[in-house]
Amino acid sequence: MKRELFRYFSLAVFALLLACSAKQEQAETETADADDSEWPLMDEFHMVMAESFHPFKDSANIDPAIANAPEMAALAEKWSTSELPSKVDNDNVKADLEELKTESAAFAELVQDGDVEAIRTSLINLHNIFHRLQDAWYKGEGGHHHGDHKH
Repeated sequence: MKRELFRYFSLAVFALLLACSAKQEQAETETADADDSEWPLMDEFHMVMAESFHPFKDSANIDPAIANAPEMAALAEKWSTSELPSKVDNDNVKADLEELKTESAAFAELVQDGDVEAIRTSLINLHNIFHRLQDAWYKGEGGHHHGDHKH
């Protein structure tokens, strides 16, 4: 049973890695209107998320995520209260930013408890929320909410 769960988890992490790579390539090649050409707070959060999530995904190293938890929570708070670019100024994106803020704050508290499995689960959840926001930005379709997100 544990081996089967590990295999499922490994496949899910691998799928996330592939999706991240595809999203990055897409982001580098797309252009946008001058009004919506940048979303600096998304990029700032992305840097910390990448530094936190990729070591975990690549080698099950949760330590960077634990170390970055307070910074992620602070950035999510800042991002959630910022003015949104027009192409993502909608209820789905606002809800996802609010969820990211709430879940990042909970993650920062959770890492202090030391429950590694709960930390892993929470980090994956944060990564998924972040990708919904990233999809809304790069796809420019007003955001996909919850069940609509695909990796």
